[in-house]
Amino acid sequence: MPMKEPEEQFEERIGTVLRQAGESYETDRGALLAAGEERGRRLLLRRKAAVMGGVAGVALVGLGAALLVPGGGEGGGRSVAASAGASTSIAGTPAGAISGDELVRTLEKLLPEGEFSGRQSRGTDELLGPYAEVVYDDGQGKAAVTVSLGRLAPDGEQSAQAVECPDKALSPYDSCATSRLADGSALTLFKGYEYPDRRVDTKLWTAYLVTPQGQHVTVNEWNAPAEKGAPVSRDEPPLSAAQLEALVTATEWRTAIDAIPDDPKTPTGTPEAPPAGIDSEAIRSTLVSLLPEDVEVVGKGGQDTGFAYVVVDDGQGESLIQINVQPDMSDVEGQLFGPDAEVLPDGTKVVTRQGPGEKGGSGVVMWTADTIRPDGRRVVVSAFNSGGQESDATREAPAVTIEQLKAIATSPKWLTVG
Repeated sequence: MPMKEPEEQFEERIGTVLRQAGESYETDRGALLAAGEERGRRLLLRRKAAVMGGVAGVALVGLGAALLVPGGGEGGGRSVAASAGASTSIAGTPAGAISGDELVRTLEKLLPEGEFSGRQSRGTDELLGPYAEVVYDDGQGKAAVTVSLGRLAPDGEQSAQAVECPDKALSPYDSCATSRLADGSALTLFKGYEYPDRRVDTKLWTAYLVTPQGQHVTVNEWNAPAEKGAPVSRDEPPLSAAQLEALVTATEWRTAIDAIPDDPKTPTGTPEAPPAGIDSEAIRSTLVSLLPEDVEVVGKGGQDTGFAYVVVDDGQGESLIQINVQPDMSDVEGQLFGPDAEVLPDGTKVVTRQGPGEKGGSGVVMWTADTIRPDGRRVVVSAFNSGGQESDATREAPAVTIEQLKAIATSPKWLTVG
């Protein structure tokens, strides 16, 4: 997807465990410069995104494939949920707590007949949230199947994003569809890959469910006995779309979610409203107005505030151009723009760079102009020689030059956007 390497909204949603990991993460200057372009979309997290680089890559994986910390906080992704170490119980566990072993037995009961191994789990009274995993074999090959459970604020931004299909230009997949069930629950069925760049053939199929009460169920299945590091054991994951839907909507999971104790650290007052971000449509329209006349926009999109992209074609092949506009970034200026940065007469600092793409597409290059103005407004724009970062190069160079990118990023039009 969608993009998730920034830390954007993930910080607001990530939960205590990943926050602590992020606070101690250190990265090099190259990562600092790259962070926040494609993934600096979540306004509240933009500072950590810029400073931490790689940690944020966990944030925007897939759709809502995140570990849910009891009380509504979210972690960064499936790999964290699956690899959590020793369990820790939450204070004030209700008498009706459901153990990890019980969740595994429920998962095995709900799956079609087969053989089971590789059991892992956490109960409803554990800090990292309830989780069940088995290696399932229906006679056609072993496959990992996991269920993660948690709570979200009903009708809130997190609930909407948890079932939102990723942007295909940023994270290719085979199919994704969201529907509304009779009880008002939102259901998303996703078919993609463990690695969007297809470096290995491991397929990942996922079902996401968010009920009107904020109960959040995520079911993942692979065509391998582990999500990473295991050879593919079958052509496709074992469960069909209909079977995935039946599994993710099983009432047993909602009962387990109701047994999750409240987090005593969760604020009880009215939460402070996050600062408003810059509308992605305004960013995209401004970007289009600054493009060279000889390119045609053939695709466009964006996620949340602060980020937008277009795909252009000048007759020589598609080229992705993406942009982040982030206000109030002065606190990380020294880390992002070193003494070698060019300083324009108005005080704007500029860094340009040209290198290979970050997502694994064969032959893809990434050209970037990164700028920050004296008032702290950062504009960073990148162009690629393909229509998507994970797809192979479609042309020798991006459709815009590094000087044109610099002109786009330093345009005075950005001073009035937002």
